[in-house]
Amino acid sequence: MIRHPLRVLTALATLAALSTPARAAPQVEFQRLTWTEIRDAIRSGYETIIVPVGGTEQSGPYIAVGKHNVRAQALADRIAHELGNTLVAPVIAYVPEGSTSPRTSHMRFPGTISVTPAVFDGLLKSAAESFRVQGFHLVAFIADHGGYRAEMCKVAAQLDKSWSGTGAHAACVNDYYTVIAGPYAQALREKGLGADVGTHADLSDTSLMLAVDPSMVRMSALKTAPKPTEADGVYGGDPRPASAALGQIGVDMQVNAAVAEIRKLRDQAH
Repeated sequence: MIRHPLRVLTALATLAALSTPARAAPQVEFQRLTWTEIRDAIRSGYETIIVPVGGTEQSGPYIAVGKHNVRAQALADRIAHELGNTLVAPVIAYVPEGSTSPRTSHMRFPGTISVTPAVFDGLLKSAAESFRVQGFHLVAFIADHGGYRAEMCKVAAQLDKSWSGTGAHAACVNDYYTVIAGPYAQALREKGLGADVGTHADLSDTSLMLAVDPSMVRMSALKTAPKPTEADGVYGGDPRPASAALGQIGVDMQVNAAVAEIRKLRDQAH
């Protein structure tokens, strides 16, 4: 005889809930969808696609070379979820990083992969055209790395002009990148960390990476290291005080700035 049927039913319901997998958030990554899922998404109003552009380069002794790719993917996914009706293209990991003969810029270090500006331009244009003919109305490029940003924005402007009258637009999302040297750097200065902010593999760069994926940072080695220099691949500042909490400030700023800019672009397009 069961004396407390309500308790039993409650316990069974709890066990059932625990054994049922949590419902996954809608998938926004283009590469994880089938062609029919992409077709149906476009038909249902997914008119925007974000093209995250990363890069494979040295980032000092303490950040893995795929830094930009991992960050661009994670932040683009967040941006797409917040926008709604948006997919995220595969990250473009091959970008101009300097000459190979003679070796210049980041190509002076092992771990960097570089392509010519002409190859980069052709890749961006071909990818964007692929998305346009499938039915996307806005192709929004975001750059996680400043070295090629001007070239990327030039290509976006050229595409947008060439698509005039088609109902499709291409755009360079500037605020995603510029917020780092602007409001984010100012936020770090207000915390008394201005002297630690440089331009590459510095406090802000390392903190951003820690907030997105700490496995990409060799933090234990960094904490015991002397201050890295440009010879180590660190351009200005000091990455040693970096933390995920500091990085989250910048990540949130990047996402919020990009969402606001893309919403404005979509409103203008309509």
